[in-house]
Amino acid sequence: MAHYLVTGGAGFIGSHLAERLLKDGHRVRVLDNLSTGRVSNLEAVRAAGPAERFEWIEGDIRSLETCRRATAGVDYVLHQAALASVPRSIENPVDTTAVNVGGTLNIFYGARENGVKRVVAASSSSIYGDAAALPKHEEQTPAPLSPYAASKLAGEIYARVYAVTMGLPTVSLRYFNVFGPRQDPNSQYAAVVPRFVTALRTGKRPTVYGDGLQSRDFTFIDNVVAANLAACTEGPGGGEAMNIACGDRYTLLQLLDVIGRLLGVTPDPEFQPARTGDVKHSQASIDLARRLIGYRPGIGFEEGLARTVESFQPAG
Repeated sequence: MAHYLVTGGAGFIGSHLAERLLKDGHRVRVLDNLSTGRVSNLEAVRAAGPAERFEWIEGDIRSLETCRRATAGVDYVLHQAALASVPRSIENPVDTTAVNVGGTLNIFYGARENGVKRVVAASSSSIYGDAAALPKHEEQTPAPLSPYAASKLAGEIYARVYAVTMGLPTVSLRYFNVFGPRQDPNSQYAAVVPRFVTALRTGKRPTVYGDGLQSRDFTFIDNVVAANLAACTEGPGGGEAMNIACGDRYTLLQLLDVIGRLLGVTPDPEFQPARTGDVKHSQASIDLARRLIGYRPGIGFEEGLARTVESFQPAG
């Protein structure tokens, strides 16, 4: 049994990680300030294991003392806490940078001070920008187009500095459009999958920004969970950054068609102008993650969507 800290553990990805760790018999500490996370997600985590193996610290990663306290006595840190939105980062780059860069540095500082075995940090495919070459691979030069993307790239650089220069094993995982149950559809910054599912399920016209032909490497949450757990113990931990995705891509219109078919409705999208900072196409090479941590996506696009749509159905 290992002891894990999951930052942002009341959020979408973090709560799935904490739930899986408790089910696997580990001790889990969650750090979250509930700025974007939800208490209902913590309730789902608590239900996954006995109370004595779960701890929640309500706190902010912008506080170094909070990060020191949260990292004390843990073996591994899964660092998910962030302000994760391109549009929000354009509206408020200062807060995005303070959380995603300053807060990440605080986590690394506390983890090194407390002798943590490894920090696995969430990064983002947005660091590649709108590079035309596909699939996107880790040797490409980053070209971020938003403060959010820039902040994630800065976090990767700090991860490498802490690994190479300061002796803290780290890994950065570049997520590509993660989706699944418990993803919040109600935020103004909600990801596209829960927005589309909710709109079609409630008889509303889904909003598509741009022409709908932009493509993404949609990645089901269980694949991301598996990658995080593998990255704690596999691979060198030398500050490497690697893509976590499925290695395929679908347009937003294809996504709408599949969700419509699963719900038995015909989508009639409302088109709006493309958003500033959004990239046109995104698809990952996952060869490096396969080689370093044995990553293989276990759940594909349509199966993941079917599970997600089912989770959004009202009870009863």
